[in-house]
Amino acid sequence: MLSDIFFASSNKNKFEEAKDIASEFGLKLKFLKYTLQEIQADTLEEIATHKAMQAFSICSRPVIVEDAGLFIKSLNGFPGPYSSFVFDTIGNKGILRLVPMKRDAIFRSVIAYCEKHGNVHLFSAGVNGVISKKEQGKRWGFDPIFIPSGENKTYSQLAEKNKISHRYLALKNFSNWYLSKKKSSDP
Repeated sequence: MLSDIFFASSNKNKFEEAKDIASEFGLKLKFLKYTLQEIQADTLEEIATHKAMQAFSICSRPVIVEDAGLFIKSLNGFPGPYSSFVFDTIGNKGILRLVPMKRDAIFRSVIAYCEKHGNVHLFSAGVNGVISKKEQGKRWGFDPIFIPSGENKTYSQLAEKNKISHRYLALKNFSNWYLSKKKSSDP
């Protein structure tokens, strides 16, 4: 199992989830517990790129960061790239009060990988779904209010969330690229 990639985050839950997912693809992530600056930007890609470059400047080792956003269609994509701030300020209860009858949403994840200064590779994925009418389940973040398409339970209630989530799909994209890159560079 390859084990030379750090996962930078201050969120232990996010790291544990990423570590479990990455292990399925033969990658062993190490935790770089650090509170990275969360810039306010219009895209997840900008935020993840900034975080990856900052994390690399701290550890000078191959590192990934993940940024996720919940994009609610009837709210013109809000909270989107501001999801972390919105969760910290109004939480799930606030989101539930804002969402009108049309509850369609996309949960997106962007993985940013940096192994040398100024060189960031991005891998993204999204899962369509709906916002539930009330919080259901006990996991962290927006998991208790997001029901992925094809399911009738929130992420929090799904035993196999890590097999279908936006984070899973983005990490799968990264892992396939990384392992292919490693394989082609090995003699």
